[in-house]
Amino acid sequence: MKVETPVRPSVAERRARTAVAVLFLTNGALFANLLPRYPEIKAGLGMSNAVYGLAVAAFPTGAMVAGPAAGVLVRRFGSARVAVVGTVLTGVGALAAGVAGSVPLFAVALFLAGAMDAITDVAQNAHGLRVQRRYGRSIINSLHAIWSVGAVTGGAMAAGAMALGLSRGQHLAISAAVFAAAAFLALPHCLPGPDAEPEADGDRPREACRTGTLHRTTYVLVALVLIATAGTLVEDAGNSWAALYLSDSLHASAALAATGYIALVGAQFVGRIIGDRLVDRFGRRAVARAGGLIAAAGMGLALAVPTLPGTVLGFAAAGFGVATLVPAAMHEADALPGLKPGSGLTIVSWLMRLGFLLSPPVVGLVADGAGLRVGLLVVPLAGVLVVLLAGVLQPRRR
Repeated sequence: MKVETPVRPSVAERRARTAVAVLFLTNGALFANLLPRYPEIKAGLGMSNAVYGLAVAAFPTGAMVAGPAAGVLVRRFGSARVAVVGTVLTGVGALAAGVAGSVPLFAVALFLAGAMDAITDVAQNAHGLRVQRRYGRSIINSLHAIWSVGAVTGGAMAAGAMALGLSRGQHLAISAAVFAAAAFLALPHCLPGPDAEPEADGDRPREACRTGTLHRTTYVLVALVLIATAGTLVEDAGNSWAALYLSDSLHASAALAATGYIALVGAQFVGRIIGDRLVDRFGRRAVARAGGLIAAAGMGLALAVPTLPGTVLGFAAAGFGVATLVPAAMHEADALPGLKPGSGLTIVSWLMRLGFLLSPPVVGLVADGAGLRVGLLVVPLAGVLVVLLAGVLQPRRR
């Protein structure tokens, strides 16, 4: 049997990997600069928890609406250029949301920022997978880890800007300019030419999926969407509520309140860095179940015994626990029988955004009625859901 020898990537391909990593970093950092400013925006515009939850849901709504258009834009203009333009417009949307003078303007700006973020996300992943095909081995998890680095960087920038007393307009204008410049500098080093279509095995026959297999595929696809959505629910808890919970319920300063979000995405980064080795050793099923338990136990304990250090550690446990969920769900979905390559991946990546869409208003309504501490029970419940559904993921290979 012939064994293929891995091909060493060329200098151009290594540069393209660095360039697409820059795009992932900027995408993670831009919106993360806005998130720690949410409590002062909420207070400045006089929003209740329910109104705030509905307003911030405009971001995932924009992403849901624009998501299907991303593929058309990538095919028409190329993934690298779409990712760079989307980066610039995401920064503009974040700036507009930060300086909005009314709740409707805030929601509109978030809707536009979410639409641009979704398009950027699809484009940068498309380019990252294109570079991965050149490498002949997986690099996509490392790119998502770089996104987490960007998110931590953005959160730290926001904390620093608040500590220095910069206004939201000054801070977010600097953020938009810095990361737009980084994206434009990365563009010449991306892979040239049009994005390649999937390989020849994309013609895998759909006839292979019949009756029982079809039902099994449907069940697994639904379970994978729920697993990925559980991951997004936990991420949204950090995005939309961590700073607010720490500042309002635990009376942390504005700069200290940002540490909840930073802890979540920082721990998520660590989980993604070591995730590939854990999956190789224990399998996706075991890693997902362990992660669900860590998220449920860590955040559950933090909510049961609310202290500032314990809550920050709880958000960190949640971020670490869900680190591999979305990549695992996407990988499994892309290999489901009876679906053309890319179909399952597209369905999971689009529908998992429902977590970002539904979580803010639901948590906000619960918070108004019973308190934000009760609303954040969505995090341990998401961990329990993962434990129950992880059986659809692949076990350790013998």
